[in-house]
Amino acid sequence: MSTMDTTQEFARLHIRLPLHIKERIEQAAIISGVSLTDFTIANLAESADEVLERHHFRKLTNRDRDIFLAMLDADDEPNEKLIDAFKARKELIAE
Repeated sequence: MSTMDTTQEFARLHIRLPLHIKERIEQAAIISGVSLTDFTIANLAESADEVLERHHFRKLTNRDRDIFLAMLDADDEPNEKLIDAFKARKELIAE
């Protein structure tokens, strides 16, 4: 049974890869009991999701979390550099 949904739009991805890698991928698909296309799509999608997740999310250590929360709780007034940066931003946006 194919994992592809017939209601989706499809596109082609043309790639060149070394023969020995293609043969390994074909063997892995056979062992997994799926077509080469389904195996490739599933693994490319999984790999893409992992890369995107690493890019979009940062995992903080306990120390990082504690520092971040302490900064949020602090009642510090903005320093002069922050005030100047805010004023410069307002001037840029107002134009």
